[in-house]
Amino acid sequence: MSGVHATARIGARDDGRGGTSLPVLESDGPLALRRTRSTAGEARVMLVGAMSGPLGGDRFAVEADVGSGARLHVGSAAATIALPGQAKDEAHYDVRLTVADGGELRWLPEQLISARGSDLFVTTRAELGADARLVLREEQVLGRVGEEPGRLTSRLTVRVAGRVVLDQELACGPGAPGGWDGPAVLAEYRAVGQLIVVRPEFREAPTEARNIGEHTRVMPLAGPAALVTAVAPDALRLRRALDEALADVDIR
Repeated sequence: MSGVHATARIGARDDGRGGTSLPVLESDGPLALRRTRSTAGEARVMLVGAMSGPLGGDRFAVEADVGSGARLHVGSAAATIALPGQAKDEAHYDVRLTVADGGELRWLPEQLISARGSDLFVTTRAELGADARLVLREEQVLGRVGEEPGRLTSRLTVRVAGRVVLDQELACGPGAPGGWDGPAVLAEYRAVGQLIVVRPEFREAPTEARNIGEHTRVMPLAGPAALVTAVAPDALRLRRALDEALADVDIR
């Protein structure tokens, strides 16, 4: 099979001294992981793309496993750009997250940009313990400035204590099911994002369904979780909308 195959892995554990250790920090191919300065017991890791892509036929994966009592924050150094490649196969980017009871993960990468001619399938799966905490952000930008997007399919699944609290899929761009750019989905907007916030406190005091601004919606999920969805004309305004929503919903 053509294309680059790479899997990067992060393992975070309570170090017993009020901090978080990283016994596993494995980069692979174009997926480079760098530990940055920790703050208040939270380990921080930056994902740095060592080459462009994913291109057609590439298969990338990032895995993060957070143990009980550990706190991990993962970001990325720059946006990920899905590009067409010599191979006509679709590219795949899989994110696999596991957070044990008492663990906390903040998964806050930069935007994913779907460039013209690309074909990318993104799968994000989060498996959480009953008392785990998660903040997960996804931002997708359809096309670079002045260009049409490629095809982008994104599936997000979140399970808490074995129970599915969210399982959704969105397909956009050429070849996607009709209506993705209609008034019921994205309309004229080309940046779409979402936040998943999982907190044990939501069992006793679930968040309320409401709008934050004109194009951002907060919805409680069937579990200790909340979903924020936003659309915007561009990446900058999408980030502002999601940052505002996160400040409103998140409980530290």
